[in-house]
Amino acid sequence: MTGRCVIIGGGPAGMVAGLLLARAGVAVTVLEKHADFLRDFRGDTVHPSTLDLLDDLGLGERFARLPQYHITEVAFPAGGRQVVFGDLSRLRVRHPYIAMVPQWDLLTLLADAAREEPGFTLRMRTEVTGLVHEGGRVAGVRYRTEDGQDGELRADLTLACDGRWSLARREAGLRVKERRVPFDVWWFRLPRAKEEDLGALIPRVTADRLFIVLPRETHFQIGYIGPKGFDPAFRARGLEPLRREIAEAVPDLAGKVSELTSMDDVKHLDVRLNRLNRWHTDGLLCIGDAAHAMSPVGGVGINLAIQDAVAAATLLAGPLRRGRPTPAALARVRARRLPATAAVQALQRVMHRALVVRVLRGTWSGPPALLLRLLRRFPALSYVPAYLIGVGPRPERAPAFARRDPGKTPAGRATVAE
Repeated sequence: MTGRCVIIGGGPAGMVAGLLLARAGVAVTVLEKHADFLRDFRGDTVHPSTLDLLDDLGLGERFARLPQYHITEVAFPAGGRQVVFGDLSRLRVRHPYIAMVPQWDLLTLLADAAREEPGFTLRMRTEVTGLVHEGGRVAGVRYRTEDGQDGELRADLTLACDGRWSLARREAGLRVKERRVPFDVWWFRLPRAKEEDLGALIPRVTADRLFIVLPRETHFQIGYIGPKGFDPAFRARGLEPLRREIAEAVPDLAGKVSELTSMDDVKHLDVRLNRLNRWHTDGLLCIGDAAHAMSPVGGVGINLAIQDAVAAATLLAGPLRRGRPTPAALARVRARRLPATAAVQALQRVMHRALVVRVLRGTWSGPPALLLRLLRRFPALSYVPAYLIGVGPRPERAPAFARRDPGKTPAGRATVAE
């Protein structure tokens, strides 16, 4: 007897959960409303814990062939110097770095691997429009295809991986607790020559603004951090103030600011930090951003979502193979993942107060003097933040049923509905 699982959303959590459950012999259908994975300015950081997972799944060699840039240090500007806050090269892991990889490349890799499993189906251009309720439980989803066809898909488990604005959690009546976040992020890109390297990942600070510069294979992805509610005024003032602020904060990019030609190329991210009180109802489980929206500080959101997916597959594969997971089985996923989620969110809130809020108020004068003295005297202390960022407080390893040798021949081909 094998249960059926429908997954809402083909993001990192949905694709990892789909791949692992399919390898467990569960019949899985992933519904993704878009026609492809090509969307700008999604989380593109792949941390050491996720790189280890890809190795366990037999996908490490495929991933290594993707275009990528490696970050080994996170640093703070301090008195014209940089002080390494997190040195990932000190981590005792197989991949002591953060890999910057376009998320669409990662998702395509995961989708291709899942298609090799006979029980996996990926349906693109298929938007979930509601939940099917039956006998007091969620029994599947209603959906609409791109050409306007409506339908229902019944399932023993519906896994909601549909992000911070999750329709599934709203329809299920699951309540989310919001934490105040005083800032938003505006993403844009500037060209990068192959030989250009701005060094470690360092926040760049002006009088009252903060920039994050992420090196990519062909460009720099830049995050402009400003106060929440600033978007209308930000767009109304036009490009020139933004160009001046970039040149001031990142002098190395001053000669490139003319490449930014339209405010339409600047994408606004409404930053949220929240968490569901309860992640499930009978027949439905929320994971990833649907269960807990993360701040972009540390770039850990994608990796926490993937860890949720691994935990869900590990704990629910057996119940799904036997038929229908009980509410108690679903609750065990939250119990396993909540401590790590809460710890990371607490750390992010500390970073909001210690760095972002002080910069936006114009009171930032550098990291605390005691912290600087400790890091300069004892560089090995940079291992701790590197571990929290790169590995996390509760890393998940691939369950035995999902592990593969890179050279292993897949047992069959999956059904794919494009």
